[in-house]
Amino acid sequence: MSKVFPSPAAALEGLLFDGMTIMSGGSGLEQNPQGTLAERIRAGVAG
Repeated sequence: MSKVFPSPAAALEGLLFDGMTIMSGGSGLEQNPQGTLAERIRAGVAG
């Protein structure tokens, strides 16, 4: 199973739920967690 996804939406598809904890990291502009946070907001999941 590859852990590389083409987008944050693809990585989180079917996994988001209210109250969950998401841990992510990285460095540089391409690997920051902002895309993951934006997808959580787009999905309407409460933090």
